[in-house]
Amino acid sequence: MDEAPRTSSPGVETDASDQQRSPEEIRADIERTREQLGDTAAAAAQKADVKAQAKAKVDETKQRLAEKKDEFAGQAANTAKENPVQVAAGAGFVAGFLLGRLSGRRS
Repeated sequence: MDEAPRTSSPGVETDASDQQRSPEEIRADIERTREQLGDTAAAAAQKADVKAQAKAKVDETKQRLAEKKDEFAGQAANTAKENPVQVAAGAGFVAGFLLGRLSGRRS
């Protein structure tokens, strides 16, 4: 199979300056192309790693939930400070309800 040099690819340019390039310039171009190819392959592998993406999504969701929990606790504490009588009444009701349930089970 006879392969001719490709000249229609996006990265291949043919002009008179290509004929004048030194081997060092060509090696530098090859190394740069290899680095770009490596970066592209790494990005593709990362996108294809479904397990890692799922783990990242779970971690992100856990973080968001922890932030929401802290926000809710802060709001609850502020509400309790602003309305201590209603909070005490609610706590008393819950305590009475639980005591009633527990004492009813013993009989």
